Amino acid sequence: MNKGKIVSIHSFRGGTGKSNTTANLAAQVAMAGKRVGVVDTDIQSPGIHVLFGLDENKMGKTMNDFLHGTATIREIGFPIGDHVGGAEGLSKLAGKNLWLFPSSIRGREISQILRDGVDFNKLNEGLQTTISEFDLDYLFIDTHPGLNEETLLSIATSDVLIIILRPDNQDLQGTSVTVDIARSLDVPNQMLMVNKALPKYDFAEIKNEIEAKFNAPVAGVLPLSFDIAENASGDLFSLRYPDHQWSQALRGVAQAVLAVE
Repeated sequence: MNKGKIVSIHSFRGGTGKSNTTANLAAQVAMAGKRVGVVDTDIQSPGIHVLFGLDENKMGKTMNDFLHGTATIREIGFPIGDHVGGAEGLSKLAGKNLWLFPSSIRGREISQILRDGVDFNKLNEGLQTTISEFDLDYLFIDTHPGLNEETLLSIATSDVLIIILRPDNQDLQGTSVTVDIARSLDVPNQMLMVNKALPKYDFAEIKNEIEAKFNAPVAGVLPLSFDIAENASGDLFSLRYPDHQWSQALRGVAQAVLAVE
């Protein structure tokens, strides 16, 4: 029996760095020798493909094609390790077992999804098939922010749920709702990741306060960094700058995922 784990990365609000975190976590786990898939279920506003050096002309078939019944999961999987570009960080993934299952960036296909909605049974079928077809150890899901049907499906089918939040009152309130829902859905492993914390803060104190507030482990506290902003999604930051404070903290989160039984 395949025991590949579904790891959903979620945030209640946009702008938390969710897609950037998902891409870098998946890359770190692939660098650890695991077979990894990344699915962009943020079908209304996809973007994670940019971090892996893909554009509209390179990605071929997408999750939209699968949901419309015009492509199989096998046709969608894009082998990142076989097509790394010139970016310094991405080049380190050469030969690694990492597949991206992108969503379409074409306006007409996004409009169709917005108009017709998502077949959630078909989406769930796709997630399960992805693990078995590619014999994955981990399937990372970049979810749509907030709470809707597809997000609830991703959460409900997760073996690991990572909720990203900023040390901001709006994020704290939204995260509280998400944590409660995840518990009601019996997600077996739930962890938090604080992102964009001001460097002047005491990160150990932030970790303790967040864990006490939500009664859930904080896998990492990552700093707000102008270096990340300057990278502008042009490369996988944790691979290009492995010694950076942000990268070191992110590897700690990757280790927490790998430690889940």
